[in-house]
Amino acid sequence: MRALVYTDTETLIYREEKNPKTYKNESLVKVSASGICGSDMHAYHGKDERRIPPLILGHEVSGVITQGKLLGKEVVLNPLITCGECNYCKNGKEHLCSKRIILGMNKPIERQGALAELVSIPDKNIYELPNGLDIKEAPIAEPTAVALHAVELYENSQKKLNSEINILVIGGGAIGLLCGLILSKVKNFKNITITEPNNKRLNECSKYLKAKALNPNDQLIKDNSYDVVFDTVGLEATRLQSIKCVKPGGSIIHIGLTQPSGSFDFRKTTLQEITITGTYCYTNKDFEKTLNILAQKKLGSLGWIKYKNLKDGADAFKEIHEGTCIAPKIILIP
Repeated sequence: MRALVYTDTETLIYREEKNPKTYKNESLVKVSASGICGSDMHAYHGKDERRIPPLILGHEVSGVITQGKLLGKEVVLNPLITCGECNYCKNGKEHLCSKRIILGMNKPIERQGALAELVSIPDKNIYELPNGLDIKEAPIAEPTAVALHAVELYENSQKKLNSEINILVIGGGAIGLLCGLILSKVKNFKNITITEPNNKRLNECSKYLKAKALNPNDQLIKDNSYDVVFDTVGLEATRLQSIKCVKPGGSIIHIGLTQPSGSFDFRKTTLQEITITGTYCYTNKDFEKTLNILAQKKLGSLGWIKYKNLKDGADAFKEIHEGTCIAPKIILIP
């Protein structure tokens, strides 16, 4: 098969690779479409100890079963692979499994990813493509599940929510835009602000999301003004903005993984009873709900996705790296 292989920092090569191995209770999938995720970019920058070159990245994927029990079926893959035996897995919190891995990682266990013509996956991670969801758009299910889980973590932490609360979403990438779309179109919140330093991407987000779309330095963004802040970037700077902007008694939902540490105002956190919740992925139920949301077109047009050929994947990564990418999401087609 042909695959886009991460071979060194900021280096990807489109080349011939061995077909994936399949094991008992697994299937082989001919990839139809595969998205580039922020975590793939962390690896590309040499900043992910779980992804060591050489490695095929990619975990947002749809395709057709070429070997396995659903032979010939169009499918969407849940790339989060867990043990199924621990207390977390047995109690619907499999996303917290200590043995969890994801496609496109080789630490602690190697599982080659989906930026390739073929990928193998456990059968329990396969979902038939629902009617109403285009197979090329289907890889968006994985980041949508991440966003849905984050939104519902906040929603479930509150005894009562008013649709008029003030919400700040930091970051106009796929997770930020999807959080905004779920908050607006699925949860019916009214007062949403989204920030993004790339003005062209910010303008792209504003075409699809009913929200105030602002540069992070805009004076309209006031301190102590937001009931909840979704930080989908995870930089020291965005965490500092989150704590400045959140109201006393408010919440910060921290989704981004860009920068692992840095200064933070813990004094305000303590004095004003700020709740900070970290979140990384999603449960199987979240993934199933996401497929229903997408099949029913609840998020509206997905025209903000950009498609490129897999063989041109290195250019797509470079475009994201250089900040010239307007689209919140790039999906590669083998």
